Amino acid sequence: MRLFYFLASWLVLATFSLSAFSQLLPLSHELESAHGRTIYSLGNKFHSSVHSYFQDEIDTLGGSRADSLSPLFNNRETFLYRKLFTEHLIQIDKPDYSLYLDFLPDFQIGREFSGDKTTWLNTRGLSLQGRIGEEVYFYTDFYENQAALPGYLDEFAREASILPGQGKHKPYNGGKAFDWAYAQGFVSYSPSSHFNFQLGNSKQFIGDGYRSMLLSDVGFNYPSLKVTTSLGPLRYMIMWAQFQDLQAPEVAFEQGHRKKWGVIHYLDWNISNRVSLGLFESIMWQNADSTGKRGFDVKYLNPIIFFRPVEYSGGNSPDNALIGMNIKVEPFDKAAIYGQLSLDEFKFKEVFGGDGWWANKYGIQLGFKTFDLFRVKDLNWLLEFNTVRPYTYSQRDPLINYAHYNQPLGHPQGANFRELLSIASFSMDRWRFRGQLVYSQYGLDPADSLNYGKDIYKSYETRVSDYGNHTVQGEKTNLYYGNLQVAYLLNPKNNLRLQTGLTVRRESGQNQTWFSFGLSSSFRNLYYDF
Repeated sequence: MRLFYFLASWLVLATFSLSAFSQLLPLSHELESAHGRTIYSLGNKFHSSVHSYFQDEIDTLGGSRADSLSPLFNNRETFLYRKLFTEHLIQIDKPDYSLYLDFLPDFQIGREFSGDKTTWLNTRGLSLQGRIGEEVYFYTDFYENQAALPGYLDEFAREASILPGQGKHKPYNGGKAFDWAYAQGFVSYSPSSHFNFQLGNSKQFIGDGYRSMLLSDVGFNYPSLKVTTSLGPLRYMIMWAQFQDLQAPEVAFEQGHRKKWGVIHYLDWNISNRVSLGLFESIMWQNADSTGKRGFDVKYLNPIIFFRPVEYSGGNSPDNALIGMNIKVEPFDKAAIYGQLSLDEFKFKEVFGGDGWWANKYGIQLGFKTFDLFRVKDLNWLLEFNTVRPYTYSQRDPLINYAHYNQPLGHPQGANFRELLSIASFSMDRWRFRGQLVYSQYGLDPADSLNYGKDIYKSYETRVSDYGNHTVQGEKTNLYYGNLQVAYLLNPKNNLRLQTGLTVRRESGQNQTWFSFGLSSSFRNLYYDF
């Protein structure tokens, strides 16, 4: 009954608003950086930690990116010229609907000097997006890929049986390369500016940083239903999702990989023009045990409460709860100090007891970002520190750990690490420059039988000890990662660009240098910096 009244109140509020925000920006650090001067302007109370952003909302704040670009080839406005450099491949704009179709190539050739190996990528993609009226927006894309990867990515793909963030693969070219497909899609419906409903198979992100301790887009897509409610300075998001565990034994062949359900709450409050605070909570539970029982738990359908008390009410609940917070402070215009705290388990006396209790499981993020640095337009910079204690995000039963498809739902390193990273970017007309430096220190397990807390797919019951645990315990490993990219933008509609990049990676004394050049498009976030 309580759920019925809450849903009814949504419909009532929706009838009192005429404008709707339905079009969502792709999850893209590049696009978000381009809008940064608007998002982090002191005059705008923008919910910057709740992604994906609404394009209409940014436009309302005056942030629509309409920077003039110099013409290519003397601006010969032929049909072929427009389709290649200024328009979508198919572009239909009508008062009641719009439709855009794009071809998304990613053709790259490269050389890994340390491994004396030629790398290449052959990706053909299509994207389809559009709107129906002002309330409905839809997006889908599909990519078919073959690639020979540099050494560390090749090793990861073979050990994890997935490509980072892109799902499972199969052998290609006699096992020397990989073949895989990738697809996502969703429908966004906004009956008013107060409500948005998003249903699909995609990713989400919560936070103001490059990484997230709460929910990141590092991993593979998952089916979800997300409801976002906005009222004044408050924005509340609840999402129900289904995740998969590739490592757990299957219940039955016809049921495929083991499933688990998750529900996520996030409440963001713009306290003032300078300060915002977000409260986060997630619950994970098994879709079915060995007998096939339980399934979706209807008690987690209630959209208006936090579930930690509900989870406790079941006594020794088998479910996995994670809580956290996000804070943002804008000390001056176009800049932000931000941070996150995630708590997996926590006892006050143990935290301050100094004995290294194993269940002091938490993650911390602290960062600073600024746009138009030194008053230079489109010169942006970010500095960020992340650390996660051992055994964080892991569980007694690995099936309900905070992960999906062999990758964490938080930071790509999982747990038991420290990381410092810096990213600088600059745009000048059609030129794009980006540089990134990462230093990470983490503790590996020296043997399969030991669990020092980095691998969140290991049960925390296999921990090495109850006390004396500390971050980067185990086999201490240093990672140095640097990447420089230079690109020339050909078509801003699908981010088609000529691009070259240089990556230098050093881990445990092993040096890898990788150079690549090619034609690339799309706005996806793909994380290879680990």
